[in-house]
Amino acid sequence: MIDQLTVFLGNTEGRLTALCRALGDAGIQMHALALADTTDYGIVRIICDNPAKAMAALGEEGFAASLAKVAAVEVPNVPGGLAQVFGALDQAGLSIEYCYCFATAEGHATVACKVDERAVALLEEAGFKVLHPNDLYAA
Repeated sequence: MIDQLTVFLGNTEGRLTALCRALGDAGIQMHALALADTTDYGIVRIICDNPAKAMAALGEEGFAASLAKVAAVEVPNVPGGLAQVFGALDQAGLSIEYCYCFATAEGHATVACKVDERAVALLEEAGFKVLHPNDLYAA
């Protein structure tokens, strides 16, 4: 499993820009960003190349952030590929709390899922490539 940053943002103008600028100024490369919002706040989920450094940079800029473990799985590049990934989880009785997709530097479609840690071994046994920290993090 990999670390995902979860950042809580007040719904104020320029706050998302400030978040992205703080990470950029710290030399953090984002691989994925997903935003969900309500009237009062937003939840930003980020996969990046250095989660620990990103947490420190965000803390210095006053952002409320935490780390969560997610499974990042390459999606087969065929019609129904995402359904194959989800079907493997369904067969094992594992639920998905949330998910979002992104592309890796190699151009592979990847789905990041908040799931039970048992999902990693199950997905790998089913033949899916699950990304690990060394696949995404800076050296």
